[in-house]
This record gives sequence, structure tokens and C-alpha cells, in this order.
Amino acid sequence: MTRALLTPVLRTLPWRALAAGAAAGLLLAGIPRMLSGAPDPWLGLLALRGAALALALGLAFLLDDPARHITSAVPVRRPLRVGLRVALAVPGAALCWTAAVFLVPEEARPPVGALTLEAIATAVFALAAAALIIQRSTVTEPGVAVSTSLLSTATAAFLLLPDGWALLVTPDDPRWTGTHERWAMLLVVALVVGARACGEPLRAGLRFRPS
Repeated sequence: MTRALLTPVLRTLPWRALAAGAAAGLLLAGIPRMLSGAPDPWLGLLALRGAALALALGLAFLLDDPARHITSAVPVRRPLRVGLRVALAVPGAALCWTAAVFLVPEEARPPVGALTLEAIATAVFALAAAALIIQRSTVTEPGVAVSTSLLSTATAAFLLLPDGWALLVTPDDPRWTGTHERWAMLLVVALVVGARACGEPLRAGLRFRPS
């Protein structure tokens, strides 16, 4: 059954959005290498965070399916269809992130493990939000709404969070370790919400028992 689904799912993936996110991420990651002068660690950090956000914005469109209300009638449950889409996108996303990391000069490259955690959490957050919208509405293409919300959330995280809850700090900041513990918690929450949202969409209305 999974092999039979592989080709149709490949055809329906939003390749343009995924490619645009990957291209934007690689372009942002390459900015420090394009500039003359000594590598700047601050610029390298911004470049990788920008690349992570760009990749997540592309993945926000992964569950877009204009034919959703037709495919919902097939004998394959939705968790399998969603899981197949994610499984097909993960290798490409991982490859793009690896390329982005190596595009940043080594002298300007922030701690890769911590930034990878941020990138994964951001991507999972985008996918979980898209899955939640699909489960709780009749929307077929949640990507635009999710990408807009993701940009707003990233801006709010940078500007509005108090110091004790900061998520975007520099490696030399004493809050660096505590911040990434919060990133790990956010990742776990996003995984749980996303897994629950991959169930069949909620049905509106009341169910009556025959008398």
C-alpha cells in the first residue's frame, strides 16, 4: 500500500514552495562567505538562523493538498499519508541544512548542535501548526496562514519575550544553555501536538442514536 502511494504523493508535494524555502535558506547562509573582510560570528549566527527560518517556511506548505477532500475517501488513513509526505521531505531538508551549515565560514560558524536544535524545533512547529489547521478546519492549503504565523512568532520571540524566556541569544551569553533547554521543550511539545493533529479531521455536528 505504501509503495502504491509513493508516486501520487510525490506528484502532489508542493515542490515550488519547498524549493523556494531551500533556495532562500542557502542564499542566507552564503551571505557571510560573500562578504569581504574577517568572518563575523554574529553575522554567521544570523545567517544560520535565517536559513533555519527559510527552510521552516518552505516546510509550512508541505501538507498543502488541494485534493484533500477527494483523497480523504481513500482506504489509507490520514496519519500514513501525512507521514509519507514528511518522510519524503526530511532527507532534502536535512541535506539543505547541512549545506547551509558548511556555507558559513568555520570562523563565523556558531555551535552547530544548538543551531540544529533550533532549526528542527522551528520546522516541527510549522508542520504541527499545519496539521492542526487541517484537523480542525476544511482548509486544504494551510501553508500561507502557517508561514505568516511563523514569521509573526519569530518576530515576537525576538522583540517581546522577557530576558528570562529569551529564545534567541548569542553563544557567549550566559543564558545560552538554558535557552536551548527551552528549545528542547518546545520541540517535544511541537512533536506531541503534531502527532495528535495527524489523526483524522474532527467531524462537526452531533451524532444521534436511533431510538
